Amino acid sequence: MRLIGLAVILTVSLIFAPLAAQAQLAGKVWRIGILFYGSPGSPGPLAILLEGLRDVGLVEGRNAVFEIRYAEGQTERYSALAAELVRLRVDVLVAVSTPATVAAKQATSTIPIVMAAASDPVGARLVTSLAHPGGNITGLSRTRCTVTRECRGLSCSQTYME
Repeated sequence: MRLIGLAVILTVSLIFAPLAAQAQLAGKVWRIGILFYGSPGSPGPLAILLEGLRDVGLVEGRNAVFEIRYAEGQTERYSALAAELVRLRVDVLVAVSTPATVAAKQATSTIPIVMAAASDPVGARLVTSLAHPGGNITGLSRTRCTVTRECRGLSCSQTYME
């Protein structure tokens, strides 16, 4: 669990650092939508994600608003929650699971989506390939390089998509 948390912080840092720098210069307040599988107050990856966002300078109430939606373990809720975040016009949508990322993709083709620890994004038809995801989705994959043809020529650390 701690390793996944570290990977989430790394991904968040790479993706949001330019946003944080731009926000500080422009005074923009970023609206970040987060689709989370747990409940309010549940420990784990969400706390690590929020810590990572703070580490890159995105602070709730100063230059960021975190719109967190909880599925409370009910994956069937993701579609409605993703649609709600799209209606709120978030600047970026972070999806913390494969089902959350699927729902986010169905809800928007224009808002950038950051998937955190999605399983087999190519097989789930979230991205075209790991090397060239296409569309509006980027982030982390939990795909194992030893079983995925796409990873030939990529080290496991390169499953982060640009």
